[in-house]
Amino acid sequence: MRAARVATPGEHLQDEQPVARRLSWARLGLLLLLVGALAGGAFASLTGAVGRAAPSTTTSWSVPYVDVTLTPTFQFQDPTANPARTVALAFVVADTDDACAPSWGTYYSLDEAGSDLELDRRIDQLRSAGGDVMVSFGGQANDELAVACTDTRDLTGAYRDVVERYDLSAIDLDIEGTAVADQPAAARRAEALASLQRERAADDSPLDVWLTLPVAPSGLTADALDLVRTTLAGGVELTGVNVMTMNYGGSRASTQSMLLATEQALRSTAEQVRTVYGEQGTRLSDAEAWSRVGATPMIGQNDVEGEVFTLADAEDLTVFARDNGLGRVSLWSLNRDTRCSASFADVAVHSNVCSGIDQESLAFVDVFSGLAGEGPAVRVSDVVRNPDRQPVVDDPATSPYPIWRAEGQYPTGYKVVWHGEVYQARWYAAGVDPSIPATTGTESPWALLGAVTSREATPAPVPTVTGVTEVWTPEALYQRGARVLLDGLPYEARWASRGEAPGTLFPIGSDEAWAPLFTIPGQPAGS
Repeated sequence: MRAARVATPGEHLQDEQPVARRLSWARLGLLLLLVGALAGGAFASLTGAVGRAAPSTTTSWSVPYVDVTLTPTFQFQDPTANPARTVALAFVVADTDDACAPSWGTYYSLDEAGSDLELDRRIDQLRSAGGDVMVSFGGQANDELAVACTDTRDLTGAYRDVVERYDLSAIDLDIEGTAVADQPAAARRAEALASLQRERAADDSPLDVWLTLPVAPSGLTADALDLVRTTLAGGVELTGVNVMTMNYGGSRASTQSMLLATEQALRSTAEQVRTVYGEQGTRLSDAEAWSRVGATPMIGQNDVEGEVFTLADAEDLTVFARDNGLGRVSLWSLNRDTRCSASFADVAVHSNVCSGIDQESLAFVDVFSGLAGEGPAVRVSDVVRNPDRQPVVDDPATSPYPIWRAEGQYPTGYKVVWHGEVYQARWYAAGVDPSIPATTGTESPWALLGAVTSREATPAPVPTVTGVTEVWTPEALYQRGARVLLDGLPYEARWASRGEAPGTLFPIGSDEAWAPLFTIPGQPAGS
């Protein structure tokens, strides 16, 4: 967690299964534009425009951000936690020990995120329900890869590792702070991304690239414009420029509302985008320029005191996006799309886990979900929590976590396998079948993480002590504190017993005579 601070304008704070080939969002956007043109859709000129343009036939893309490493973990793959079809996962940054190695927030390598955060499984689960992800590189708190990694070949490999691991068709480069003016990093980034785009295109797997930049009501700064120029000049097929419509500070007039400041920033950016693309030889119509602009407000309380983006603002921004054919609308962040608890008294201070305003959970993403353009997403519950589906028989030899038991007592965070799916306890759970949907008005204590894959097998428990040599026998009388081995695993007696065997079904309850002196995969720390 990071303490809130005043940000510069537009900055924000943060503390092997085959996948079906997906349509490039850039191609989809161009197709929609073509259809709009054929239908005779008209767009007002951007030049000098201060009013609303004529209604657009282009559908904006709604893609909210998720802060991947923030605690508590946001279960973006679970429909009860996330109604959005697509999400932007943030942030991949340079590892602190290896500048050319991608990491999630410096906390997890890609492999560690797969095991500790179940990230690969959760992405697969979202896709199985008709959703998708993009990955965002950079952010405010750490070094974007191109800033830290000065070898372009290694930099290309780092971007490639992320794109290939998650089979991405779109990525986002969130460039903030001093990185905006770092032209050597911008040139390296452009060369690496252009090379990667050519590789993907040759493999018939095109890669869309968005730049996310700070903005003021007057538009992008000179440094930000130079960054866009360098990116285009470096050969990147830039899908668009997404601006952080937040934290305006002194760049917003005291009498100007957040909504009006945002609309002005977007008009200014659209004109700048058309100009910069034109400088690089790409002439854009008004509609094409708008389609290359995105908006990302910080929902609720911004980092700047007195700046609050309300639900009414979100509704009006949705209308603005439709009317102008805005290419993208995001929000920072899904982790914050809920009201603050009573323990968070100072709602004028930014929080990473709540919005600071009175709202229903997921109210902002529900407003923006109307921009998805592809109809409502297929719910995960419809795909995998279907009681009429033939259940899978779970095999302990191929299950990465303990198989769920009706009599089991599962603490918060415990992971289980049931009918071929992996679930995690949201809170203490006992006697609740993870595969059965909750009744109306209630919530299941289980979050669905995704399917067990064919490459998984039961991992070995990890002893937490050494030196235990005595093997448990049913004849012996054991006193409290005695330590024994059963099947090679150590246990300690909770009380005196004879003939009570140590438990081998997990989790081992506190009412059993022997406490395990080992941990098992899926068991939360401290349990």
